[in-house]
Amino acid sequence: MPETIELKVDGMTCDHCVRAVTGAITGVAGVTDANVDLDAGAATVTGEGVDLAAVLAAITEEGYEAAAQAGR
Repeated sequence: MPETIELKVDGMTCDHCVRAVTGAITGVAGVTDANVDLDAGAATVTGEGVDLAAVLAAITEEGYEAAAQAGR
């Protein structure tokens, strides 16, 4: 069954940033979908068996700061 992870992503300023973060997230094993919202500074990750640490590391490698949203 797919799981959803809500993330706070800091440092995005334009559509290129959204594409970079989306690409980073979708490159992680188990991720089936990523929705990145520039205005909210957030991302929703959907998949099965997704390693949160791997998602956060992939975003960090692109130059952005990310963290799981509290209570998610």
